[in-house]
Amino acid sequence: MPTYNTGSILSESIDSILCQTYKNLELIITDDKSDDSSTISILKAYERKDNRVKVIYLDSNHGAGYARNKAIETARGRYIAFCDSDDRWVADKLEKQIAFIKEKNCCLTYSSYIICNQDGTDTGIFIAPSIVTYGGMKRDDKIGCLTALYDTAFYGKFYFPLLRKRQDWAMFILLLEKCRKAYGLKEPLAYYRLRTDSLSSNKRSLVKFNINVYHKVLGFSKLKSYLYFGFIFLPTYIIKTIKRKKDSHKFLSLKQNIT
Repeated sequence: MPTYNTGSILSESIDSILCQTYKNLELIITDDKSDDSSTISILKAYERKDNRVKVIYLDSNHGAGYARNKAIETARGRYIAFCDSDDRWVADKLEKQIAFIKEKNCCLTYSSYIICNQDGTDTGIFIAPSIVTYGGMKRDDKIGCLTALYDTAFYGKFYFPLLRKRQDWAMFILLLEKCRKAYGLKEPLAYYRLRTDSLSSNKRSLVKFNINVYHKVLGFSKLKSYLYFGFIFLPTYIIKTIKRKKDSHKFLSLKQNIT
């Protein structure tokens, strides 16, 4: 878990991990040089009260990818999963995913997730595809980082490329280049908080970072990167967005009828 100035919502995220039904876990939090006192005080409090929590305090701000990599270096477990400090997991996420990854005998798994606003109110859903291939992942990001879990027994530890943004998509592309196929659970096992001040909230600003994945990570030429983005990524992303809106409408309507 990378943290940076999320004191107002941090405890909710940490509690969602420590309250997992699967108890044999360690939570490694890398603080990316937060300068709000509440984040630091919360982290120190959790270190004191739960010995499964380990906090790494960086001396300067490097970005989420670097912060996650420091935690991966420290991790002792076979399985590695991710949760940003503004997101949260459902209580049996790890239990279900570990059983699922063993059943499929695969390296990487993921799930659907519920989208909520800054106040925690549900606003939509992303329904994960049953299978994601290496070729499919190059076309567009199909895995929510907060739902991903990978097994180091296959290819060892994988690390995030040091991009300021879109490093999670890049890492899963590289992992799928090895394992070729990942399997998803349709059940939503996490909550993604859509914040107006987050790095990923402005989709237009992410264009150059998407292109950087093709150019700097996959080694495409500048021209090929722009062409791939324009003629492959964008159409795939638009179709995914339309589907997510339809799924979200059905999800919210069903939820309203139930309540």
